[in-house]
Parts: sequence; C-alpha cells; structure tokens
Amino acid sequence: MHAEPTFSPPCGPVTGWRDGDVVRATGIPYATAARFQPPAGVPDWSETLAATTLSPACPQAPVPFLDDILGTRYGELPGSEDCQRLSITMPEDLHDGERVPVMVWLHGGSYTSGSGDLAIFDPKALVAENRVIVVSVTYRLGLFGYLATGTGRPANLGLLDQLEAFRWVQRNIGAFGGDPGNVTAFGQSAGGDAVAHLMATPEAPALFQRAIIQSAPLGITRGRDKMSRAMGVAAEAVTEDTPAMEVVEIEGHVSQVARKYGLIAAMPFGTQYGHAPLPPESGIEAAWNATAPGIEVLIGHTSEEARMFLPRNRAVSRLAKVPVLGTAVVKAINWAVTEAVYGRSARRFARRHARAGGRAYRYVLSWAAPGNFYGAAHTVDLPLLFGDRRTWEGVGLVAGASWEDINAQGRALRAVWARFASGKGLESRGGIPGAFRYRAL
Repeated sequence: MHAEPTFSPPCGPVTGWRDGDVVRATGIPYATAARFQPPAGVPDWSETLAATTLSPACPQAPVPFLDDILGTRYGELPGSEDCQRLSITMPEDLHDGERVPVMVWLHGGSYTSGSGDLAIFDPKALVAENRVIVVSVTYRLGLFGYLATGTGRPANLGLLDQLEAFRWVQRNIGAFGGDPGNVTAFGQSAGGDAVAHLMATPEAPALFQRAIIQSAPLGITRGRDKMSRAMGVAAEAVTEDTPAMEVVEIEGHVSQVARKYGLIAAMPFGTQYGHAPLPPESGIEAAWNATAPGIEVLIGHTSEEARMFLPRNRAVSRLAKVPVLGTAVVKAINWAVTEAVYGRSARRFARRHARAGGRAYRYVLSWAAPGNFYGAAHTVDLPLLFGDRRTWEGVGLVAGASWEDINAQGRALRAVWARFASGKGLESRGGIPGAFRYRAL
C-alpha cells in the first residue's frame, strides 16, 4: 500500500488520496464568508487537513431537463452555503521539484446550478494524459452569490469567491507540483462568462496568464441593469436567517421577474457591472483592454449552441414536427440564437483582445453524436473534456455515439486545451477534422 500523499503548502499541511493514475486533494477550503458578505481567505491551519471529501455544492434547485441531457443527478453532492472549496487533481508520478501547467476550472450552470466536483466535470483524463494539474472551484450561486439589492446587499459574491480561489492557487499550488507562473483559467457557459469577467479585474494577469472561454453567453451580458434592479426588489424577502432551501425557492420567483426582459432573461443571474470588482458597463471594454497584453485567450462556442434549449420551447417543438419545412426552421432559429448569444460576441471579444495587444485564438466546436437531435449543442464540449465511460454512458446529449468515438475526439480536444495551457502556443490555425477548428487572430 502506498502511504497517503501529503503536501506542505503555506496554508497548512494537506493529505490527499490516490485514484488510479491521478492523485487528488479534494474539498480544500479557500475562503469563508457569512451569507451576503464578501469572502475572506481562510486562515492558515497547523493540524493536517484530510482533503478526501468532494466539495459540497452551493444550495440550488433541481434542473430536470439538464439531468436528462447530461445525466447529472440532483443531490449528487450535498449542499452547503459553506461551499468555497476547491479540489486539485494531479498526475500521480510528479517528480520532486517538477512544476507543471495549472488549469483552474470554473463550472457553468447559468450561475444558479452546478458544482466543481460533479462527475461530468471530472478532469482525470485531462490530467493523466497531458501532465497538467486541474483545480476545480466551487463558488456561490444564485441569490447566495449573484444579486445586489437596494438595501446594500453586494453583487458578484461568486466572482469574488473565484478571485479568492485564484489567489489561493498563486500562493499554494507550488506545493502540489503546479507552476504558479503558468496558470490557465477555463470555464464553460456561465463559467466561461466568469473567466471573461475576471479578466476585467486589474489583478487578473497576476493570477492567470491564459484563459479558455467556452460558450460564454457574452451576447446577453449587457443592458441588464433594469432587470437586475427589478430582481433585487423581489429578493428583499430573503434575510440572513432565511433557511437555505427557502432561499432557493424564492430564487425561482425572483427569476420569474426577469421574464419580461427578453433574451437577457435566459440567464437572469450573473455578473453585475458597477459593483466590485467590476467597472461600470461603460468602462468594461477599457478594463479588458488594460489586461489584454498579459493574457492569452482561446475563445469559442459550439456550432449549434441553441439546440440544447430548443426542445423546451413549445412553439419550436411544434414547428420541428412539420415535414421538411420544420427542419429548415429549426436550423434557422438555432443559427440566429447561437449567433445572438454566443457567436458574434465571442468574435468581437477575440478581435478586441488582439487589437489591445493580447494573443487571441477563436474556435468553433462542431462534433456531434451521429443522428442525435441535440447535434453540436451547448455543453457538447463537456463529454469531450471530462468524465469517463461511466459518466456518459446512455446520456441524452451523446446518445448515438460510441464511447470509443467520444473518447478519441475527446483525447484530441484535451490535447489542444493542454497544449494551449502549457504556453507552447497553438499553430496559427488547426483543429480536429470534422469536429473542431481554431485560428489565431
């Protein structure tokens, strides 16, 4: 039997656990905060911390349609407001003194669901195949993490949690074999949106040198002020003492308030401009331009993002059943929504970043399970990057694809992500035939 792996970072001693060809240290607290309060770094400890349990999820409501598509199970991880934890996955054979690239993962879920340690985000293959370290961050969501109110309750608490996690990584990751000077922030959906907005903080280039922004809904992050204010009024009913699951229930009602605000209501909770650590909306481009020279970016989306959400729309579902015409109409709607929410804004972000002196690549991911209605929908990158056969077997999003195909395409995509994260640079254009393409700007 191997002894349990032990580490001596500045925060205090940690023991992890072996899991096949990786070593894990899970559920490490990086910050602490009372409800509706900004986070503070966790004080250092002297007793050994057994980092052997997964991070709890921020309390949240079930999302049955996501469970169907992604095979997640509501309640897979216990919920706790004390969710500012991170988990580290590293290759099991790191040599003493070796320093490998670090990739810090921010999960998606519309800022209201998900958690860093869900099985669908397990980075084991990415780590074992590519000799990188992945740090998976869990942060506050929904009413706990993302809504200012007129009575002075702060916005962006989840974003502030994430900043604390990156500071923790800078200070401590060296003890786990990671290179604090070679950190890539990567996230999908709301997690990609969070990575983009972290880049607007002056501290960003000191915390990470690269960013991979996957399917960030940047097309619906502007002009949200009125909606957020209306939601803030509806959220006043929540106090410091409201039981957590009651807060989650009220969050559902607060989301309803957003509905009359059009497309932006597709993600009612999110980052709010003009609240720490973000500038006012009018200053966001300048803030991004200021940090651009210090951060290399890979940004993109899937070719059929909107297909994930279309089956939930009754009118679209009815249209889809019309012979011949139905297929064309669904295709057109998918294209329009994918462009409006993800495509145009990703290209604009990449162009602006390059103009401001940063290196930028943009990509489109078009892999899809053969004959699957969802096609190359939102989240189709997840089975290619994370999890294993057990995670994805029989899941709606990839039904029709064999595990061998998913894993072959996945291995190729994981290698691109890791190569970018290593700082060796990508070619000026490249990809995976029929599945993924990228180019430098």
